[in-house]
Amino acid sequence: MTTTSSTSGPDLRAAFHLDSLPRLSRSTVDRREQVRGDPDHVASTWPLARVVRVDPRGRTPVSEAPDGSLSLVDAPARDFGDSVPDGAVMLGEEQGTTYWGVRVPDPDESNDAGSGFSAVELWRDLRVSGGDLDARSAGLLTTAVALLTWHDRARFCSRDGSRMRAIKAGWAQLCEAHDHEEYPRTDPSMICLVHDGADRVLLARQPIWPEGRYSVLAGFVEAGESLEACVARECAEEVGVTVSTISYLGSQPWPFPRSLMIGFSAVADPDEAMELQEGEIENARWVNRDELREALAAGDWMTREGESPVTRLTGARGVGGTAFEAGEASDVRDLILPGGVSIARAMLEAWAEAG
Repeated sequence: MTTTSSTSGPDLRAAFHLDSLPRLSRSTVDRREQVRGDPDHVASTWPLARVVRVDPRGRTPVSEAPDGSLSLVDAPARDFGDSVPDGAVMLGEEQGTTYWGVRVPDPDESNDAGSGFSAVELWRDLRVSGGDLDARSAGLLTTAVALLTWHDRARFCSRDGSRMRAIKAGWAQLCEAHDHEEYPRTDPSMICLVHDGADRVLLARQPIWPEGRYSVLAGFVEAGESLEACVARECAEEVGVTVSTISYLGSQPWPFPRSLMIGFSAVADPDEAMELQEGEIENARWVNRDELREALAAGDWMTREGESPVTRLTGARGVGGTAFEAGEASDVRDLILPGGVSIARAMLEAWAEAG
């Protein structure tokens, strides 16, 4: 999908594509949508199922493999009862094993054996460790976080405010007053790598970000708006540039709380004066390909060279620090780029390698 505006001058098209799926778009599990409406089948999967535990802050226990990748530490379903507990959501099936997601208490605040955790487990969230998870774990945790967050936030009917109850293995809710069904919401958001068609890319930073952190432009799609129109509008609103050659790159779920990041590239003129959106964009700058490659090689906003996905965080046991705490603890650099969990980094890496 490519669109080009009717501006005068040479066509600055310089196509590139993502070489691999964004980290949170990977999954190996069959979602088994066709069985969700069969209560008997759904119940029969529970005794031998495995459970992905997610605490109120979106964290789950993980283990580190010799190659540095992380895997979820799932638990036997029977640890949570002989039948499917209230609030559980069916995530899918792989190689005959059904996986469920269950909300558990904060491991920092409870040592109750029934809460389903061990005090020595390493609990990590998607923002911190999602990019290091293997494909199966990434798909399971992303889906679990998205569904459980939806249930936490959608307890009442949007039509009349009546209580809702989960149906279809957690993939729908039913209004108890009028039998109205509701389904998980996803908010589309465009994310766009703007370049000059040659050797420069446009990066910007928000005022709330740690010093030196930059990324590509992003914004939510408005009601009645096409994706391409959103790209053009957001680029104009945030930094004041006119874009053309809008091309689709790929997408990634971003359940914070319920977004789908839809990636594009677009071309702009670096000689056009920029006008930054007050309160949203603190600074924007054009960066050449060599500078971008150097910044990519230096790591990202929450990593330090030579450390594993687990030990690079605050604390070797327990919960550890947040992503922003880790970023602020790092040496301040002039250009710090997004972490591997974000589609933004995949876009930047692909553009850097294309030239």
